[in-house]
Amino acid sequence: MIEVKSEGIILESSQNEFDNQAVLNPACIELNGITHMFYRGVRQGDMFSSIGYCQLMNNKVVKRSSVPVIFPEYDYEKGGVEDPRIVFLDGIYYLFYTVYDRRNALIAYATSTDLVNFTKHGIISPRITYAEAGSLFCSSNVKIREKYSIFESYIRHRQGDDILLWEKDAFIFPKKINGKFALVHRILPGIQVIYFDDFKDLTDDYWRNYLRNLGEYIILDSVSRFESRNVGGGCPPIETKDGWLLIYHAVEDSRMGRIYHAAAALLDINDPTKIIARLKRPLFSPSEKWEKQGDVNNVVFPTGTIKKGGRLYIYYGAADKLIAAKSIDMKELLTELKNNKDNF
Repeated sequence: MIEVKSEGIILESSQNEFDNQAVLNPACIELNGITHMFYRGVRQGDMFSSIGYCQLMNNKVVKRSSVPVIFPEYDYEKGGVEDPRIVFLDGIYYLFYTVYDRRNALIAYATSTDLVNFTKHGIISPRITYAEAGSLFCSSNVKIREKYSIFESYIRHRQGDDILLWEKDAFIFPKKINGKFALVHRILPGIQVIYFDDFKDLTDDYWRNYLRNLGEYIILDSVSRFESRNVGGGCPPIETKDGWLLIYHAVEDSRMGRIYHAAAALLDINDPTKIIARLKRPLFSPSEKWEKQGDVNNVVFPTGTIKKGGRLYIYYGAADKLIAAKSIDMKELLTELKNNKDNF
């Protein structure tokens, strides 16, 4: 049994216009004892999202920007920018986020060398319709689950045949794998990975070829009851001596509606599609009042981690309303995972 300690509420909405409704789903990175947090801020009234910034010391806010640091500037993000994740690799900070044009949700990224000035690089996910994507990944040489086709049909039925393949929950591994960037992303209902030499390689033709072989690149699909609807990438992977530790989110379809849980898996260091271990139960689930009731009820949505003093601090959005944290002993978590090597 893993002891999960609640670190309580870390950040709430402010009087600033851009985040006066809610704050959620933070990206975190530590530098010189300061945790730099980039978070989704939601505006009252129209629920418009942009990305805010604050600094933490010992989980207390010591600095907070009154204006967003990443905000919509182009047509493809006119509906808002959401859910950042941050990774440091080879001297560069990569900030991944979802862009929304009021119809399509896609992946974009920006880079920085100082965590202050960011350069946007635009969309990297495929601009391919669900109709085309469905026919491509269903022809995969490695059989994929029927649920991929079910989600494709469901989304097309709700949004129309011209809806683009929805992409969320993206980030790269903090280390190249076999000399290549490895980017985690989410095609419902699973978690997948792509490999490439340079971001400019991510053309629509690249993605079409990838989707034809989607079954070879699945990291995780749902296996447990608490994952009955889907799984999605949570926090950027953490390198350990036992493999890559992935904290992800799992969505359960229940009689009360959807419940979002935090979960954990251990992946092979050289091939993250090989699962070493996976917890049979959620790492943690909505239990506090502010996790059960908010703008979206029954949500814990992990997106950032910090390692400190042998503990792993997991930062998450709670009920799509505020940001909170849990902490776990790393050795205890890894031991529990290794005791679950057959659960995948």
